[in-house]
Amino acid sequence: MAVTGTDFVTIPIQDFERSKAFYRDTLGLEESKQWGDLPAQEYETGNLTIAIMDPTAFGQEFRPAGGSSVVLQVDDFEASKADLEGKGVEFVTDTIDSGICHQAYFRDPDGNVLGIHHRYAH
Repeated sequence: MAVTGTDFVTIPIQDFERSKAFYRDTLGLEESKQWGDLPAQEYETGNLTIAIMDPTAFGQEFRPAGGSSVVLQVDDFEASKADLEGKGVEFVTDTIDSGICHQAYFRDPDGNVLGIHHRYAH
């Protein structure tokens, strides 16, 4: 097997319309393909597609994605954090300075962990 890239990640959601609004309006991600009439929608981030999906429509049980997170790269960390806070997003961590980047984490409406990240050193 020769992996050539990462196409998409799926994030389980419960309320399709609420989640669509969060990923489109709150996070500002570009809507892409909807999976036919199913409650699943893709969003583009530039290098990875995020697919939100109601797993019950696929015969699975809903469980938030525990133990993993999707972290979004931003150009201006402080401005992005302030923008999200202004839209009602509550961060579950303070800003983390790793010595090469700033990052902070929050939850989507269904409890999935997301984050923002800006690398300031290489």
